[in-house]
Amino acid sequence: MQLGSRLIGPDQPPLIIAELSGNHNQDLNRGLAIVDAMAAAGAHAIKLQTYTADTMTLPGAHRIDDPNSLWYGRELHELYQEAHTPWEWHRPLFERARQHGMLAFSSPFDESAVDFLEALDVPAYKIASFENTDWPLLRRVAATGKPVIMSTGASQLSEVAEAVQVLREAGCRDLVLLKCTSTYPATPQNTNLRTIPHFQQLFPDCLVGLSDHTAGVGASVAAVALGACVIEKHVTLRRADGGVDSAFSLEPEEVASLVTETERAWQALGEVQYGVQRAEEKSRLYKRSVYVAQDIKAGEVFTKENLRVVRPGDGLAPRYFDQLLGKPARQDLGAGTPLTWQAL
Repeated sequence: MQLGSRLIGPDQPPLIIAELSGNHNQDLNRGLAIVDAMAAAGAHAIKLQTYTADTMTLPGAHRIDDPNSLWYGRELHELYQEAHTPWEWHRPLFERARQHGMLAFSSPFDESAVDFLEALDVPAYKIASFENTDWPLLRRVAATGKPVIMSTGASQLSEVAEAVQVLREAGCRDLVLLKCTSTYPATPQNTNLRTIPHFQQLFPDCLVGLSDHTAGVGASVAAVALGACVIEKHVTLRRADGGVDSAFSLEPEEVASLVTETERAWQALGEVQYGVQRAEEKSRLYKRSVYVAQDIKAGEVFTKENLRVVRPGDGLAPRYFDQLLGKPARQDLGAGTPLTWQAL
């Protein structure tokens, strides 16, 4: 798949998306600083979220009553008002990312956001987990003809399959499905990365990846080993600075580690390989073989005392050791001599 200037797929290093979300803390300069930091860390893309509190919900419609939620007690409309990225900030944030050679796109949360993002010529669209059942939004995004990355958190498999069908029928050609656990933060125990290769089996014409809400980079590295081509992580400058998503966001040094380690994981996948690789040929010298351990006179028989299996591999292979025992030496042999057939 071509996404802007980058190719994405199993034969390419994984695409690392830095999700800014609301960690700008309503400060454009902080948002720009996060973009700069993510570029320096090696992230390949910056992603925003394009909504307003009014396009997400209604005032007084809901208060978060889950005591385990990061946002327990917050009124939803108020929370989105704090977390949203002002639409007039999109252009400067996108332009800063492009100056660094990064991809820059967003998650639209309604059709008006798609129209706005089209005016900014984004190279792709992200569908958030909670929006993947919004068929009018899916159709509007697909109609742009641009690649779509869709998260699948809190979704029945049937809902994912329906969303894929809606996108395809509306014109989406390039589609990435992200395994996602819609808890904030997610735990390793509820991340279930084995879903990734299964997704690839179920949707062979899609690419697969991970939207990762766990702490650290371990889950993302493991996801790449299981076939993920795209990794999305929330990011911030410092978690201690606060912010709506800061508790499960990576700091710049962690993003640098994410970029490095996921690419190493991808490189290490290689192909099915048995036998001796060219890079290993010199190492075969250090396999074990049969050596003379004590001086042996011609006619003297080989024993467990005067022969040993040691490194390097210049003598007979250890598989012959038992056959050698009791056989007479043809000639005098000094200790430290690799044993060969000529010596029998």
